[in-house]
Amino acid sequence: MFRKRGRKPAGILVLVLMLSAILAACGGGNSTTGSASGETNSNGSSAQQEESKTTDALSGTIEIDGSSTVHPLTEAIAEEFGAANPDVRVPIGTGGTGAGFKRFATGEIAIANASRPIKDTEAEELKKNNVEYNEVLVAYDGLSVVVNPENEFVDKLTVDELKKIYEPNSKVKTWADVREGWPAEEIKIYSPGTDHGTFDYFTEAINGEAQSSRNDSQITFSADTNAVVQGVAGDKNSIGYFGFSFYEENQDKLKLVPIDNGTATVAPSMETIKDNSYAPLSRPLYIYVSKKEMERPEVKAFVDFYLENAGSLAGEVGFVPLQNEQYEEEKGKLAQ
Repeated sequence: MFRKRGRKPAGILVLVLMLSAILAACGGGNSTTGSASGETNSNGSSAQQEESKTTDALSGTIEIDGSSTVHPLTEAIAEEFGAANPDVRVPIGTGGTGAGFKRFATGEIAIANASRPIKDTEAEELKKNNVEYNEVLVAYDGLSVVVNPENEFVDKLTVDELKKIYEPNSKVKTWADVREGWPAEEIKIYSPGTDHGTFDYFTEAINGEAQSSRNDSQITFSADTNAVVQGVAGDKNSIGYFGFSFYEENQDKLKLVPIDNGTATVAPSMETIKDNSYAPLSRPLYIYVSKKEMERPEVKAFVDFYLENAGSLAGEVGFVPLQNEQYEEEKGKLAQ
């Protein structure tokens, strides 16, 4: 998936050293002139030029946190960027969109991954702390509703049925409560944690209000999306949801559920997310970048690299890339 960098063969290195020694012996002290002052030597290079190369090399740490959904794309970008800039560290947390914005507001991190737009309350906190930022659209995703592969009766779910399962004060206890004719077996319900943008987006799209969800002993919330995956994979009467990339990584142990939105019954795929026919569970993905941090050359270089390469890497990690002109528009916003 990513470019691999190899080491030079030892034999070539030995040969280069031998040739260098022979040339030095033959050339004596006449091979360079004025090397102490940085003037050109016999190879056409200069000490000043070499010093300039070292000075221009990027270094430092770019700390990122936030959405676990956006994490695979940012991680792919960071790996490619690191191959070209080995002296720049890019640690990436997965605390969730809300947790990422909290750290972003205090200036702890340079970039926040987000699987939803920033809330008014979060924007106010940033304003109070004098943190100016750019919102950068990087890709699209579709939330995937999944059940256990042993579940043979769930062929699809309507938006109303999803709401019956996940809404506040839900009366649903068994699959029979969801649809007549389904077995009266208790449903094990899984959800991303309340700090996740995925939770915000799902509850708003399905229940009509962000953070509006049942909260009883029948539902398990997890800050780690992989725990949701494992929960559904380990119980035949379970249901859960998360970003499409998590389904793609684990499709051998999950069953994807098509969603009937009242107009059509559609399963998430690269095509249905891209043409927005997978409604209402298609969504945009963002990174939020501190304007102050963008003054650091390594941060600016990373964000530029992100927008130049997100189009080619998004599909590899299960997201739908923007059109090329959209990435150019996002670059233009950063230049303003």
